Amino acid sequence: MAIIELTGALHMHSVYSDGSGEVEDIVRAAKETGLDYILLTDHNTLRALKEGYEGWYDNTLLLVGVEINDKLNENHYLAFGINEAFSTRLSAKEYVKRVKDAGGIGFLAHPHEKRKHMVEHPPYPWTDWDLTGFTGIEIWNHMSEWMENLTEQNKYQSFIHPLKSIIAPPDETLAVWDKLNLTRKVVGIGGVDAHAHKYNVLGFVEVEVFPYKVLFKSIRTHLLIDEELPHKKDEKSLSKIKQIVYGALASGSSFFANDYLADSRGFRFIAEAGKKKYQMGDTVEYSGKIKLEVSVPFPNSEIKLIHNGSLIESEEGSVAKFEVKTPGIYRVEIKHNKKAWIYSNHIRINI
Repeated sequence: MAIIELTGALHMHSVYSDGSGEVEDIVRAAKETGLDYILLTDHNTLRALKEGYEGWYDNTLLLVGVEINDKLNENHYLAFGINEAFSTRLSAKEYVKRVKDAGGIGFLAHPHEKRKHMVEHPPYPWTDWDLTGFTGIEIWNHMSEWMENLTEQNKYQSFIHPLKSIIAPPDETLAVWDKLNLTRKVVGIGGVDAHAHKYNVLGFVEVEVFPYKVLFKSIRTHLLIDEELPHKKDEKSLSKIKQIVYGALASGSSFFANDYLADSRGFRFIAEAGKKKYQMGDTVEYSGKIKLEVSVPFPNSEIKLIHNGSLIESEEGSVAKFEVKTPGIYRVEIKHNKKAWIYSNHIRINI
């Protein structure tokens, strides 16, 4: 069966929390940038869900999740597939469990923020690493990286070129992601964390640095599904859509990329074992030869194969093939023009 690729953006806020845009404005920006889907995640509210905003807007799908935090405003958690926004009086352990018990999925948001130079915008790292039950981690967050880099030395350059200032996910987050995957599947996603805030740059000039339309051109999460999404607007169809979209997110049948550098649609990372092919997020149970194949939509790309968190091979081109005999977790990183571009989810090999 043919694989269908959905290109979308997740982690964004509307006027229902601390964003500046109406839901209609956000959807319009997504349509204008050609996104197949967006996932809205206002802080601690599912008002957009309750008011019936989910569904198709021409060829762009809007689904509504929520960003939950504890009473200290720590441990931000992107939750999808639930109908209740849980109280901020709960601990992270409690709301991660409640999301899972409700049949939802969840991702640790911007887990390694550290900035100290913005008193009005403190960091919101993930601190409760002892808990389990979360689906995955937001590995690459555009707004978080931009704010981390917004120091006195480079703030003007960052304001002028907000997309060019995004370099790569934090090494610490990548390392934790790989380590956790050694014991269980932990899915990686990329988010924009869009608010469309306005900033005072020179003391008297107010600038909207990150309109939704601008951020929707950057960090995208690409889902790979094996059936068409129904385009009807009835509840049954919407339920089926959520099953497919959230199923792909939960399984790790996806990759994330900085599409501002180049359009990453068409990237693939597969494993072949016997007569079967496996996608990102799959587990391979096989005792013979296993081939890993990478396809990239641009030539002269730098393709890095990561095994159990360590770089083991690197090739340049638009296609790379590797033969592996060692069990473990494999993922790939792609550079475009020497800049970080695409990050795959893991393929797990049990031999």
